[in-house]
Amino acid sequence: MPVVQHAVREILLKIVYYGPGLGGKTTNLRHLHANTRADLRGKLLSLDTETERTLFFDFMPVHLGQYKGYTIRLHLCTVPGQIAYDKTRRLVLRNVDGVVFVVDSQRAALDLNFDSIRNLEENLLLQGDDVNVLPLVIQYNKRDLPDVLSIEELRTELSVPHGVAEVAASAVNGQGVFETLKLITKLCLSLVADPATLPEGRTPSILPGARASMYPVGRPPSSQMSIPIPGAGRVPKFDE
Repeated sequence: MPVVQHAVREILLKIVYYGPGLGGKTTNLRHLHANTRADLRGKLLSLDTETERTLFFDFMPVHLGQYKGYTIRLHLCTVPGQIAYDKTRRLVLRNVDGVVFVVDSQRAALDLNFDSIRNLEENLLLQGDDVNVLPLVIQYNKRDLPDVLSIEELRTELSVPHGVAEVAASAVNGQGVFETLKLITKLCLSLVADPATLPEGRTPSILPGARASMYPVGRPPSSQMSIPIPGAGRVPKFDE
């Protein structure tokens, strides 16, 4: 759950962009940073690895308005996509409020997408997050490239649950980038209820129920994966 600061009437949401290496996570954050007012965003910080950069920055999106009289502040992060940096991914996921899973739509990247979404679930369960509750948006990126799978094919192959929030995107062109951010922000806020009733600081996360991994062996058929997403099929207005 988010950090609430009553003295300044501010809600801080931590949103992590997850997905396979070179799938477009960094491109999303770079576009967001480059296309927002300098007085509303922090510096774009990076943790360099051999193949990728993990990016971080704070952002106060004035165009998204307020939620029940509280200003919204976002802490946006990416994770390194390479499997060798799994410990770093778990560190970045700590205290996450919502996840954007960036799918590389290219046919050749299908197995990488599958491995990454399985790894996301495993890491969330390891740190005690309830995968049945945590807000999630699936972004189908690189829709501008040749030899991409259809969204229907990707949805089936990755066993994306019915009703999950989805966005078609071309992050390199900016298509779908802000739409994705707005969706995940609204889903996160749908779990906040009335921020005035929450304790100062970070609210304790919902404890997970005991459940086995959704991916026991290999790639599951669609019927094996079921992640109910809060607010699926409906994006609430901030002041609801």
